[in-house]
Amino acid sequence: MNSERVFVSGAAGVIGRELVPRLLSRGVEVWAADLKPRPPEIPATVRYRQGDLNTLAAVEVSGFAPTIFIHLAATFERSVETYAFWDENFAHNVRLSHHLMTLLKDTPTLRRVVFASSYLIYDPGRYLFDEPREHACRLKETDAIRPRNLTGVAKLAHETELRFLADHCKGRFTSVSARIFRGYGRGSRDIVSRWVRSALAGEPLVVYQPEGMFDYVYAGDTAEGLLRLAASPHVTGVVNLGTGQATRVQDVLAAVVAQIPATRVEQTTCDLPYEASCADVTLLNDAIGWQPATPIAQGVQAIVEYEKRHESQPRPSFGNVLVTSASRKAPLIRAVVSAARRISPDIRVFAGDADVSAPARHVADQFVHLPPTDDRHLADIVDACRVRGIAVVIPTRDGELAFWARHDEHLRQHGIKPIVSSLSAIEICRDKVWFARHVADLGLRAVPCIDQPVAEGRYVVKERFGSGSRDIGMNLTAQEAGAHAARLREPIFQPYIPGREVSIDAWLNGDGSVKGLVLRYRDTIENGESVETTTFRHPAIESSSTTLLESLELRGPVVLQALLDDDGSFWFLELNPRFGGASTAGVAAGLDVWYWSLAEAFGTPAADMPFHRVAGEVRQVRLPADLYLDGSCL
Repeated sequence: MNSERVFVSGAAGVIGRELVPRLLSRGVEVWAADLKPRPPEIPATVRYRQGDLNTLAAVEVSGFAPTIFIHLAATFERSVETYAFWDENFAHNVRLSHHLMTLLKDTPTLRRVVFASSYLIYDPGRYLFDEPREHACRLKETDAIRPRNLTGVAKLAHETELRFLADHCKGRFTSVSARIFRGYGRGSRDIVSRWVRSALAGEPLVVYQPEGMFDYVYAGDTAEGLLRLAASPHVTGVVNLGTGQATRVQDVLAAVVAQIPATRVEQTTCDLPYEASCADVTLLNDAIGWQPATPIAQGVQAIVEYEKRHESQPRPSFGNVLVTSASRKAPLIRAVVSAARRISPDIRVFAGDADVSAPARHVADQFVHLPPTDDRHLADIVDACRVRGIAVVIPTRDGELAFWARHDEHLRQHGIKPIVSSLSAIEICRDKVWFARHVADLGLRAVPCIDQPVAEGRYVVKERFGSGSRDIGMNLTAQEAGAHAARLREPIFQPYIPGREVSIDAWLNGDGSVKGLVLRYRDTIENGESVETTTFRHPAIESSSTTLLESLELRGPVVLQALLDDDGSFWFLELNPRFGGASTAGVAAGLDVWYWSLAEAFGTPAADMPFHRVAGEVRQVRLPADLYLDGSCL
């Protein structure tokens, strides 16, 4: 399989953590993805996409061009699904499976799909009983189906979708649905792992119906079976994945007690039926000449050893995040919320603004009314952060960057980390004359600033300080330039150079090193902001941009503005040491600036977060969007 590129969804789950290392040992290129953070079993060298895969974009899939897709991502509950599971099941089982195959079905490189299905599809009338049974019902792939719960319905729905695609995509890829029986493994939420954790904590194991019989299949075996099915394109349709043996609950308990002798077991009653099921693995054996073989005692021993290694490790704690000058920056705040959830579901993202009616407050977790960012309000701002458990601050407005940089050390003494560049870098970026001189001193090309226009030239006139898009005059005669300058506070003149405007989105770590950057054309501009923008590659520009960025004490997300003239020469215009309005296009291209920023702030080394730029290009069109709120928000 060493020539394959395998996309694994749900890679942080118990099966994925067994599967990915096996793929890597076979020399396979892996793209792993999950809603949860990267587990330690998946090394930093592996491309990892954390977040809700319902937001996965086609450009991300085409950028990796997988040959095999192993779909593990799913959500489960215990024996009885709660009312709240209604929405969760639809989002992370039904909709997610459909969305992923919608993206993958037309991927030209795809040759094989392996879906982790479930035995919950089978008619429970075959294997649930009012009384304990002597022998388990052996379920075959041809047995009657009637999903037992919402999870079973979701699995059956996607099996049906794959069967539909098998009819319409013949010759392009094959698929197999592995109906996995009662899984258990290291670091899982399954009953065996829960029992082990309770036993190690000295808690009694509460058990009901110890006579119940299940086909317990160890996650390592499940991973191996899925790998073998992935490498067997002739195996299609549905196949059971289990041991073919039924084990009583009381025997699993005995295996736990054998490993942890002081364990106490308490039996209780319930009104649920008795299960007695196991897989008929004839088809699996015939198809790949293999079946799971890990004995329950060996599997329990592995879980005990795993939990003993991890029980003394402290659970990481994270503070909350504040996005300042939130205003109408809903896309930015949504991106920060998504990044925070990837690190921990407990992190709250606050939208902060001096305007209590700032519209972006509706897309954050909470809102905080902030005083103006000047020195006399520093103590109030620190108190506002501390009382809300805010540990990371993301400034978003040019005019406040110097405040946060000036008080960086003081804020950190109070446990608050602003994601901001050094004060010296901010001052150079704020002054376009200083910036142009700095670029020239590096031997790079910047659009020069001149004292006065001469009659025969064409000019750009703008304010010396702050954003260059405000009150700018473009392609003016000397006379027009003089008249325009009279309306500005501190005008500067630059020669007008015809060409194509370019933005360079980048992220620098705490040491000031560029982790990644993305170039994009500013195709359509309104009020100084890109409303249409398209990413592109240009090695020479990327190299010179990196040189410039690393010459300053920059940290976090920044955006360079530049010009590619009609002769192919490249000119730097200005540098904004913050996230740009259209910089979300860079995020879509793989520049994961908010996850990197938050993860580094919470202690993850930047080196552990590789930059994987998507292979294709991204075209972004920015449009206003309506947000509807229920009456409780009014």
